[in-house]
Amino acid sequence: MQNVKKSINEILSLTGQKIIGINPPVYDFSFADLWSKPMGLLYLLEKLKRNGNEVFLLDSIHEGSSQIKTYGRARIDSVEINKPPVYQGIKRRYHRFGLGTEEIRKKLLAIGKPDVVFLTSLMTYWYGGVKEIIDLTREIFDDTPIILGGIYAKLCPKHTETLAADYIVTDNWLPDVPYPAMNLYENITYGVTMTSFGCPLSCEYCASNILWPTFYKRNIAEVLGEIEMQNNLGATDFAFYDDALLLNKEAYSYPLFEKISAFYKSSIRLHTPNGLHVREIDAKCAEMLKSTNFVTLRLSLESIDTEIARTGSDKVKWNEYESAVKNLLNVGYSTNDCETYILLGLPGQSLKSVKDTIRFVRDCGGKPKLAEFSPIPGTVTFAHAVKEIPALATEPLLHNNSVYSSWISKNMEPEELQELKDLASRKA
Repeated sequence: MQNVKKSINEILSLTGQKIIGINPPVYDFSFADLWSKPMGLLYLLEKLKRNGNEVFLLDSIHEGSSQIKTYGRARIDSVEINKPPVYQGIKRRYHRFGLGTEEIRKKLLAIGKPDVVFLTSLMTYWYGGVKEIIDLTREIFDDTPIILGGIYAKLCPKHTETLAADYIVTDNWLPDVPYPAMNLYENITYGVTMTSFGCPLSCEYCASNILWPTFYKRNIAEVLGEIEMQNNLGATDFAFYDDALLLNKEAYSYPLFEKISAFYKSSIRLHTPNGLHVREIDAKCAEMLKSTNFVTLRLSLESIDTEIARTGSDKVKWNEYESAVKNLLNVGYSTNDCETYILLGLPGQSLKSVKDTIRFVRDCGGKPKLAEFSPIPGTVTFAHAVKEIPALATEPLLHNNSVYSSWISKNMEPEELQELKDLASRKA
């Protein structure tokens, strides 16, 4: 079935409609709640609500949580399921994460038939959950149109035709509402915010420039309003979804941090799961992060291998990383606080380069955090990977970072991957 593309302007013109927005369950080998909320869908629902529509939210991940862990994050319920045929040779268990199918059915029936369903998507290899929701919605609501958007729809529009949504949305919309519709949740345990959309860098393995071709920085007042709205709902932990939070720090980041500190003191905690640009963390920046109560820091190093660093826009030099960690330690952060992303599994990357980077991070006083490579459609690195594995172009399940390097590309053996994990966690 060929999907019809629906422009974002057509969607934004809707009025007087009953709309359900759905965040689907996740099918994967592993999944953790790293302050995960469907921001794009939530901004859209807020816009549609302001346009006079009646909107509802069914977040299969949020509503499938059973236990709150650290900093508001939740443990997501899961059940083991059969692996798709493409994964049959992989010696790992496969799971469905989120609210159960029958619970989703009950909630949809309780809401009642809508005029339109908006379904979001994230990772390309999570389309199993998207298909489940499309099939279930068809069964319950019959001819209600289903509009599919999100990252998977944007990066794999041809593949979405196999799922039989009525429409897909692939164009961009710069949100013009003051905050996402977080008040559609019955309760929230953390808040989310973004100071920008996109990224000014052009890393060969990253899709940020595909998803957001133009980098846009938001007004500081908008960000503060977004935080305040969610704090009023009870959130005391906030995750910044930015790819470039510290860009233009003197003119933007510091004034923002100062206003947050002045208003909230230490009553909220801040987190940076997407990684900070290390070269921006001088002594003053480290002090600003500490005084603003940033408690979760993720540092973007990726690799000390010069060729790998080149594909990552040469965003950091060895000495810049060493200096950044020193500055963070000097203001009271611990080694465990200085979690540092190290990429592994890139095409052509050697085990030695990963080991060298792990040891370098340790020697500098940081904490290695391995990030397994996923080939993302549209990127330079994906084009290289497809030459070796042509099926990547037609089967998004093969993009899965949990198994790509050790089972799909076979850049390393599973035992070698475990050796790297042990080295990173100081078990070797």
